[in-house]
Amino acid sequence: MSWIMLALVVLGVAAWLVNGIRQIGAISAGEPIREQSGTALLMIDLQTVFWDASTFTQVAKAEAKTQILAEVDAARSNGIPIIAIRQEWSIPSTKAVARLLMKGQAVEGTSGTELAAPFRDVADHVTIKRVQDAFETKELDALLAQLNVGKLLIVGLDTNYCIAKTALAARQRGYDVEIVEQGVLSAAPETAKKTLVMLRGEQVIIR
Repeated sequence: MSWIMLALVVLGVAAWLVNGIRQIGAISAGEPIREQSGTALLMIDLQTVFWDASTFTQVAKAEAKTQILAEVDAARSNGIPIIAIRQEWSIPSTKAVARLLMKGQAVEGTSGTELAAPFRDVADHVTIKRVQDAFETKELDALLAQLNVGKLLIVGLDTNYCIAKTALAARQRGYDVEIVEQGVLSAAPETAKKTLVMLRGEQVIIR
């Protein structure tokens, strides 16, 4: 193979990976929701591979777990559906990025993608997302329409990534969004404070 061909191959692979990175962080566009009066609790990425890692302190996890389970109890008492959203990297380019830059965590077909033990049996519905935005596949749109949901309560992780991108995608569609601050975790807490300020500017309620 000539050096020109080799260079073209390298550039092609690099462009493919860059597109994977772009897909991971993109916010999907969706149709504005119709009149939907219900509320749902979204539990994002509370999976073994993330929860059992050393990313978050034990104190932070204990506090978040207490708050998340309190939200679950409140949802059950009020007839609010509980939706767990699991991350599985399944698009070829995003799988490659995950293997290169994310320790291969949550790649489709790998161990640890199941819900972590404290949250395993609490959800009424479970959906899978392929990127940070849980709306990207349109499966969540369809489920929320079926459940007549117009307001989302969000807990889980990570505030700076999947929580933020899902909240922004939801606002773009017209959902009311409320993030339970004590029920979300971030590997970068100081950055998370700025993220929450940004989300407030997008009319996301932080409580």
